[in-house]
Amino acid sequence: MLDLKPRDILLATALLAGFAALGAGVVALVQDATEARVEENRMAVNRDRIAELTGDLDYHNDPVHDTVNLGHELLGGDHLPAWFARDDDDEVVGIVFSAVAPDGYSGEIHLLIGVDRHGELQGVRVATHRETPGLGDAIEAERSDWIHDFDGRSLGDPPADDWRVRKDGGVFDQFTGATITPRAVVRAVHRALEYFDEHREELLATRPDDTGSVAEPLPQSEPNGDDEADP
Repeated sequence: MLDLKPRDILLATALLAGFAALGAGVVALVQDATEARVEENRMAVNRDRIAELTGDLDYHNDPVHDTVNLGHELLGGDHLPAWFARDDDDEVVGIVFSAVAPDGYSGEIHLLIGVDRHGELQGVRVATHRETPGLGDAIEAERSDWIHDFDGRSLGDPPADDWRVRKDGGVFDQFTGATITPRAVVRAVHRALEYFDEHREELLATRPDDTGSVAEPLPQSEPNGDDEADP
């Protein structure tokens, strides 16, 4: 057994404490750097998505920092981020909504929906879903042009009874072997337009001071392998 003197024990304890403090400092620095990079990536993702869904709107703010969380049954959930595009006078010229289609074949389909101040769709994109690869995933802009059929449409174009897939008597195409997925997306987009129409005045009256909570980006698509029936 070592015969350590009190002075040796104190020295060893001090050295251990120093190493522990140094290690904690290094971990804190790495964590801070990582969080900063994650935040930068989050901003970049949001900025790219918003740019896709604001079309040719003339806006001069940074919508990434001009956002609120909304909640309503027509949007399909609570705490759903919406981003505001504004002109030089801080007037709202467009909004990118988050919306949820709860009735996808494999569960919820999360959407991003861009509208101008008049309620005309600037674009729709699928943020996350679990629909069947090769069937339901045709709702993704990277997989097909189907989602672009919403561009330029509005609550009255087509009329309400035509906001359906063709199999149900509407104007929107369905996919071969997969009707449930496009049907769910069409319904969700139409409901989001209804929400905008019902709350247009208060949404357009939103000022920059009313917003500012940085919204989290939605995760990327996570398709599964289930086969989708065509009812």
